[in-house]
Amino acid sequence: MELSGKTIAILATHGFEQSELEVPRDRLKKAGATVHVISLAEGEIKGWDMKDWGRPVKVDKTLDQAVSTDYDAIVLPGGQINPDLLRVQPKALAFIKEIFNAKKVVAAVCHAPWLLIETGIAKGRKMTSYKSIKTDVINAGALWEDSQVVVDQGVITSRNPGDLEAFSAKIIEEIKEGRHSQRSAA
Repeated sequence: MELSGKTIAILATHGFEQSELEVPRDRLKKAGATVHVISLAEGEIKGWDMKDWGRPVKVDKTLDQAVSTDYDAIVLPGGQINPDLLRVQPKALAFIKEIFNAKKVVAAVCHAPWLLIETGIAKGRKMTSYKSIKTDVINAGALWEDSQVVVDQGVITSRNPGDLEAFSAKIIEEIKEGRHSQRSAA
């Protein structure tokens, strides 16, 4: 149980890409971590499964209930809808930024780097993303590369669902390394 005693936040809302929430969640739990799905409201959030609505996922805590100091890392699933809805929510952006500023692991896949752009985390950082937001990432001042997984001082990014196994493995590895004290605040 590599991550026993670690608690991970997955921040998502309706329209998250189904596999981009479920695969990291399941891999982190299998590694021994406690994983909380955090969202804007109680109940369930509905995923997007490639071309249509997917399965609902139970929300463990609302953003109002979640405290960033309780978490060792945050995972941000993509899909087009989910990060677009979250990037206009000041509480969501503040939560991500608090975890980042505490030098903990921040992981974003697909379109979720939009959240790293909105929080200022992207600027000056090596990153990847879904190909359709490559220009957004570059315009935010990041150094974009077309790689399965890119890590820059505990900030992990991946491109798409095809990268999820490598993305999940890298999250586990980075959490095991601990805080990234050399990282500068955004």
